[in-house]
Amino acid sequence: MSRLFRCDDPAERAAGLDLAAIAVARGELVVLPTDTVYGVGCDAFAPSAVTDLLAAKGRGRDMPVPVLVGSPQTVAGLTETLPDAAHALIEAFWPGPLTIVVQHAPSLAWDLGDSAGTVALRMPLHPVAIELLIRVGPMAVSSANRSGEPAPTTVSQAQLQLGESVVVYLDGGPCADAVASTIVDLTTATPRVVREGVLSVGELRGVCADVEAVS
Repeated sequence: MSRLFRCDDPAERAAGLDLAAIAVARGELVVLPTDTVYGVGCDAFAPSAVTDLLAAKGRGRDMPVPVLVGSPQTVAGLTETLPDAAHALIEAFWPGPLTIVVQHAPSLAWDLGDSAGTVALRMPLHPVAIELLIRVGPMAVSSANRSGEPAPTTVSQAQLQLGESVVVYLDGGPCADAVASTIVDLTTATPRVVREGVLSVGELRGVCADVEAVS
């Protein structure tokens, strides 16, 4: 049975984070707030949990699940080499609404979908999300909606779509931006925007001048 915790209440927040951390360790799904939209997540290193996440969303392996981290330093253990552009963008926009696509370390024992050796990484600007990520480590997190439906900006919207497939719902109130993160692909010679979200191409070019706009 799913449980909902209001994170504006200190006692509920503490209890919710405790149970969410236990659920993640067990390979179960949790819903958490971010600065963009609500996400549904699990242990990034539990392939069966990622499979359950894709099933809950009604989504195929052809759309790999992004990974959220609790600090920029975590990225070093998930990749072999980061391009200079990645370092600059991380310094400028993390935590925040920027997702970067990079080559992941081939030694990692995870299966996020048909990712062709890449991973989409983000550090969200939300205290509840960051606290959970620091406790449990990198999480595979996708927007908490059924495939083809609007991404939820409140926990109740997430509940309506995902129901009992999620063990713990963490209610952090309405999302601040209500728009998805901007995604930049850093696996090619020139950084390329593949989805423009909260951050504009102009803002990105203020840090990395050669960023290509989404085609």
